[in-house]
Amino acid sequence: MGVGMAALLVAALPASAAGKLDMIKSRGSIIVGIDFSHPPFGSINDKAEPIGSDLETAELLAKDLGVKLETVNVSGPNRIPFLISNKVDIVVAAVSITEDRKKVIDISAPYGTIPLNIAGPSKETIRNPADLEGKAIAVASGVTADIELARITKGVPNVTVVRYADEATTKTAMLTGQQKYLASTLSDLAVIKEQNKSLDLDFKFTMKTYPMGVGVRKGEPELLGWVNDWVRKNIENGKLNTIFVKWFGQPLPADMTHFD
Repeated sequence: MGVGMAALLVAALPASAAGKLDMIKSRGSIIVGIDFSHPPFGSINDKAEPIGSDLETAELLAKDLGVKLETVNVSGPNRIPFLISNKVDIVVAAVSITEDRKKVIDISAPYGTIPLNIAGPSKETIRNPADLEGKAIAVASGVTADIELARITKGVPNVTVVRYADEATTKTAMLTGQQKYLASTLSDLAVIKEQNKSLDLDFKFTMKTYPMGVGVRKGEPELLGWVNDWVRKNIENGKLNTIFVKWFGQPLPADMTHFD
């Protein structure tokens, strides 16, 4: 669902949801939307157990809030509509912080980063958007990589953007050889290469690095304030960095307030 349609949903719902934080505490649980089809942010392991960096982030948040964690599986396209329609209390699902997205939902201070990249066959020289001329590039529809791909290829001749329903179907298209070029997070590329080690697909260049935050429904200032304080505390004490290093193999940037 696009930002415009999501904005209509916002307008159709009550303007205030005061007391949401108290409601969560009274209920004794927080309902968190997590995308379990998007490793390493979220996935299901071979024991049918949910795992991932966003799950561990949500577990830490719930523990610090003193409530139980309930999770709802979301996808890239439906995570914001689920939040707006009150199906979840918050969303911890690789939500990159963009100005358009902040018009529809509130987003916390950054707890991680998402580098968005272009990948393609190893022998091809692709260093910048101009090198994508004449190529078809796979991307999950509506996610930030889709937005960035449209931005960087504007004016580049004969570029075909092939949009798939979500990250999972995009990965399938790459793994089955339907597409040769990919716009995605670096972690998506790593997962694809892990699942098919013989696949000829290498990192080419970074489109942009985005901070990611916790999605909160508009009109919930107490909840947003608590989440912001929680993020800052756990950046300072290193717990969020520990989660990031575990799942991404590198530390968070030293400065989590400024991004290119």
